[in-house]
Amino acid sequence: MLDSEHLAARRELVRRLAESDAPRRYWHLGDAGGRAWLFESVEGDGEHWAVRQVEVGADRAARRYWWRRLQDDQGFLADQPLEIWELAEITPEAFEAVWDAAG
Repeated sequence: MLDSEHLAARRELVRRLAESDAPRRYWHLGDAGGRAWLFESVEGDGEHWAVRQVEVGADRAARRYWWRRLQDDQGFLADQPLEIWELAEITPEAFEAVWDAAG
């Protein structure tokens, strides 16, 4: 977990990216255990940074992360550039459906 000073700085950085006019792309990654991760990314400095993320456990419980909720006891918003070659691109509508359902 980040200390409060680093958390505030990270929150501001993610908020600025999320509120920017930069184009968005949407991604999915699943594992053999039934877990899934969905990301909304914004490109910055040639890399894709997650600005919203949904984690879905094997039990189908979902957790959402974004600038207003960067972390909790179970997970956190990706804090490194996404390795998009490992991800499958999805539609914005597919991402939004899961994001809304996880709400």
